[in-house]
Amino acid sequence: MSTTDVTTTTQVYRVWIRATPQAIWDAITTPEWTERYGYGGRGEYDLPAGTPFRHLASAEMRAGGAPEVAVDGEVLEADAPRRLVLTWRMLMDEEMAKEGFTRLTYEIDEQEGGVTRLTLIHDLTGAPQLAAVVGGKFEAEGAGGGWAWVLSDLKSLLETGRGFHD
Repeated sequence: MSTTDVTTTTQVYRVWIRATPQAIWDAITTPEWTERYGYGGRGEYDLPAGTPFRHLASAEMRAGGAPEVAVDGEVLEADAPRRLVLTWRMLMDEEMAKEGFTRLTYEIDEQEGGVTRLTLIHDLTGAPQLAAVVGGKFEAEGAGGGWAWVLSDLKSLLETGRGFHD
């Protein structure tokens, strides 16, 4: 389920990926993987709870005027390879940055037959502009398709070895 209704405070996305929970965990938390799907850029995690994380903008994004750090936050919970909970703030735009930190949760559940269900839950309370962006509202204007697009690219990369940018 997903929505771009900015009055909705929580967006939930679910995708089934033919990969192990550890492979999905690594793709979410390892810089060498985060650079290969979605909007690119390098995710930098120090995974004990209470530590900061940041996601750097890709060279292409920086060339378009993006700041070096696209997203920042704090690791609230890291239970590899099952659950990752973060505070998450978008820094790409001054107005969205002012909306403050939101809560992002990844739930990784192994299923039968070599498939893993990845659920992303983004609590966007008090962040209507960010809700619109991550909900894919501005896809037609070239701002990407939000979380649905990122997760689709992650699935393609893990299952075929090729992401949308390859």
